This record gives sequence, structure tokens and C-alpha cells, in this order.
Amino acid sequence: MTKIEIAKAFSNGAFYKAYDHIAEDAIWEVVEENMFVGKKAIVENCNQVAAYFKSVTTNFKTHHVISEENKVVVNGTAEFIRDGKRVSFVSACDLYEFNDQNKIERITSYCIQSQ
Repeated sequence: MTKIEIAKAFSNGAFYKAYDHIAEDAIWEVVEENMFVGKKAIVENCNQVAAYFKSVTTNFKTHHVISEENKVVVNGTAEFIRDGKRVSFVSACDLYEFNDQNKIERITSYCIQSQ
């Protein structure tokens, strides 16, 4: 997978596609919310989020992808629907930083949630 494909998969909730491309010492910061240090912590959080995604209908939209050298930025929205009603809407921007082995070493996520 390319860096762009890895980043888009992660940003759009297909976390498992990115697992092999996360460095062991990676950091994922969800600004003003959480920080996950190490691949194990990142994968554990992804598994919890993926379980939530299975409980709702998800509608991910990618608006922009910008790539330069070892960085990829993905911004878009996610709508979560249960029983025909919107339960959450998130506007997000994720910055991925890759190491020289094309593995994610840092993710910085900015998420604005509304209903």
C-alpha cells in the first residue's frame, strides 16, 4: 500500500488495513482528547472504535488528501446513524507522519463533533 492508501484507510475506519504499517513506537494524538503511545495502544483503541462502527451505519467522506515527502493529510467527515437517526457527525483532519520504512510514526487528529 502507498502512504496515501494507508492514511485514507485509517481515516475512513478501515484500521486493520493499516496495522502492518504502524511503527512499534508510534504515537496517535487526538488533540484535546487522547494520546495513544505505541502500536499496541493504537491498535487496542482502533479495535474499540471499530466495534462502535459496527453498531452504527457509518458514512465517511474524504474531502482532501495532501501528500508531501513523509507526510499525508486527510480531511473529511464521518456521519454515524442508528435506527435511521443521526447520532453523531464529525469533521476531521488527520496528519500522518511516516518514517523511512514507510511506517506511520505519528498521527495527529483534529476532530470536531456535532449532532
